Amino acid sequence: MHFSDVGYIALILALGFAIYTGCVAVAGAARNSVLCVASGKRGVLVVAFFLALASAALIASFLSHDFGVSYVAQHSSMAMPWYFTTAAFYGGQEGSLLYWALMLAVFSAIFVLTAKRTAPVLVPYVIATLVAIESFLLIVLITVSNPFARLPVAPRDGVGLNPLLMDTGMLVHPPMLLMGYMSFSIPFAFAVAAMITGKLDSEWLRSIRRWTLAAWSIQTTGLILGAWWAYHVLGWGGYWGWDPVENAALLPWLTATAFLHSTMVQERRGMLKVWNLVLVVASFTLAIFGTFEVRSGIISSVHSFAYSDIGSYFLVFLVIIIVASTLLFLYRLPKLRPEQEFDSPLSREGIFLLNNLLLVGIAFATLWGTIFPLISVALRQQTMTVGPPFYNAVNGPLFLILILAMGVGPLLAWRRTSWRVLGRNLGVPALAAAACAAILPLLGVRDIWANIGFAVCTFSAGAIFYELWRGMRVRHRHGESYAQALIMLFRRYRQRYGGYIVHLGLVMLAVGVIGSHFFQAQQDATLKAGQEMHVGGYTLKYYGNIGETYPGTSSVKSILQVWQGGQYEGFIYPGRVFYQNFNDQPVSIISISTFGLTDLYVFLADWNGASEATIRVFINPLTPLVWYGGALMLLGGIVCWWPERRKVRAVRQSGMAAGAVVQDDKPATAAGLTAKAAGRDDEEEVVV
Repeated sequence: MHFSDVGYIALILALGFAIYTGCVAVAGAARNSVLCVASGKRGVLVVAFFLALASAALIASFLSHDFGVSYVAQHSSMAMPWYFTTAAFYGGQEGSLLYWALMLAVFSAIFVLTAKRTAPVLVPYVIATLVAIESFLLIVLITVSNPFARLPVAPRDGVGLNPLLMDTGMLVHPPMLLMGYMSFSIPFAFAVAAMITGKLDSEWLRSIRRWTLAAWSIQTTGLILGAWWAYHVLGWGGYWGWDPVENAALLPWLTATAFLHSTMVQERRGMLKVWNLVLVVASFTLAIFGTFEVRSGIISSVHSFAYSDIGSYFLVFLVIIIVASTLLFLYRLPKLRPEQEFDSPLSREGIFLLNNLLLVGIAFATLWGTIFPLISVALRQQTMTVGPPFYNAVNGPLFLILILAMGVGPLLAWRRTSWRVLGRNLGVPALAAAACAAILPLLGVRDIWANIGFAVCTFSAGAIFYELWRGMRVRHRHGESYAQALIMLFRRYRQRYGGYIVHLGLVMLAVGVIGSHFFQAQQDATLKAGQEMHVGGYTLKYYGNIGETYPGTSSVKSILQVWQGGQYEGFIYPGRVFYQNFNDQPVSIISISTFGLTDLYVFLADWNGASEATIRVFINPLTPLVWYGGALMLLGGIVCWWPERRKVRAVRQSGMAAGAVVQDDKPATAAGLTAKAAGRDDEEEVVV
C-alpha cells in the first residue's frame, strides 16, 4: 500500500465523520441533548486526526519521491532540496486545498477544546457550520481535485516546482495567507450560530473577538510576506501591483479591520449591530471569493492556477453562502435594532462609523476593479482591465482620510465631544503636522500630495504619542515612574493600547508607501566590463558576468561594485537562475542593499557573454518602513490578542456585598484619569 492510498482513505473517513458530526451537532441543539453535542465535539477531533493523517501521507509521498502520484510528479523533482519538496505540499491547487482543509480542522479542534468559554447554545451550531465548510472542501478533494490521484505509469523524475516558488518566501507566505483565508471561517460560524439562535447581543461578539484578532493577524502577516516576496523576487522594483489575487487577499482584511473597530461600539453603546453581522459574513464571503478567483482561472493573474472545473464548485458554494446568510440576516433583522441613538457625529462612535464607511469603500473600489474585466466581457464582449492608476486615484485619498480619522479617533469622547475640548486635544498633533508640512518643502519635498500624505501621517502619529503621554503622565502623578506607567497602560488596557501600536505600524507603513511611490528613481544602462553607471548618489562599476552550474540549476550573475558618495560599500551580484525543466522561465536574483531608509535595488535585465550586461537600478526611499510598519502592526495585533491576567483578591463580607470582587489596582484607571485630565466624560474602559 502506498502513502497515497492511506491519504485517500483518510480523506473519505474524514468526510464521513464530518457529515456525522454536523448531523449529531444539529440534533443535539434541536433536542437539547448534551450527549449529542459532546459526540459532535469528539467528531471534530476525529476529522482533524484524519486530515492530519492525509496531510502527513501527502508529505511522505513527496519526501519519498513517489512520482506515481500525479500531484507529486507535477510539483517536485529529485533535484529539489528537502525543504522545497516539503513546501510543494501546498504548491499546487490540490495540495493547497488540502492544507486549507487541514487548518480548518485544526482551528475547529482548538475551538472545541476551548468551547467552555462560549455560550453553550451557540456551540452546536458553530460546530455544524464549521464541518459543513469542511465537508464541502473534502468533497472537492475526493472528487475533482484529488491530491492522491495516481498515474498509470510513474515517471523516473518529476517536473519540479514552479521556479518562482523556489524561494524562501515559499516557506512562509503561502501557508500564512491560506491560513488567513481559512481563519475567517470561525467568526463566520459564530455569526451563523448567533443568527440561528437569535442570540445577537454582545455575548457572541465577545466570543469571537480573539478569533477575529487571530484571523486578522494571520492575514496581515500573509499580506506583508506576500509584498516582501514580490519585492525581492519579481524584479519590477515594487511590492504591490494591485494584481487581482493581491486584491482578493486584501478584501477580507479590510472588512475584518472594520469589524474589529465597530465591535467596540456595539459592546459599549449597543449600536452598529447590523454592521457587525454584515462585516463578519462579508469577511468570510470575500475569503471564499479569493479562493474561487485563484482556482477558477477566470481572471488573469500571475498568481492564479490554470482554469479548471473546481472554480464552478467554489462559485456554487459562494452563492449558497450569500443566499443562506442573507436569508438568515433578513429573518433576524428585527433583533438588530440599535439600543441607543447617535448623540453626536462628533464622538468616538461617529468616527468609528466613518472608519467603517472608508474601509468598506476601499473594499468596494478594490472589488470593482478586480471583477471589472468580467463585467466588461459580459456587457461589451471585450476584456477591459483597470491598473494601478485606478486604484491609486481612488483608494489613495480614501486611505489618507482613514489615517487622518485614525488620529482624530483617540481624541474624541464617547457620546459627544465639544468643539472646545476637541480643539484643545488637537493642538499638539496639529502643530506637529503643520511643522512637517512647513519643513518638508525646505528639505526638497516638492510634490504637494506627498507633502499632504506625510503631514497626515505626522498628525496621526502625534495624536497617538500624545495620548500615550497623557496616560503615562496621569499614572506618574499617582506614584508610578514613567516606564512603569507605560507598562501598566499596556498590561491593563491591551486592546486600546495594542490598537495604538497597530495604528503606529500602519502610519509607518503609509510613510514607506508614500516615499517609495512618489520618489522612486529608475535607471537602465548597458555596460561593458570596467564601465560605471551613476544613479541617485550611487556609483555602480561593472566587472563582468560569471556562470555557475549546480545539480538541477544553472545561473549567470553580474559582478558590480557599489560606491555611495565616494565611499566604497561592497560588491553585489544580481543575476538569473535557470531550473531544470523550466529553462524558458529564469528566476531573477535581485540585489537589495539598504542604506539607512533607502533601498538600492539592482536587477540584471539582460546580458551578452561574459563582459556585457544591461543593469536596471531602482532607488526606493523609505521602503524599509513598509516592512517595519508591517511588523509593528503584527506586534500590536498580538498585544490585543494576548489574554489578560486579572488578579482578584477576596473582599471581606462585612465591607462589601456578598460575592463582590474588585480588581487589584488603584480605584481610578489610567483611562478614566486620562479622560478627566483631557476634559472628556469617558467612562472607565475595561478590556477583557
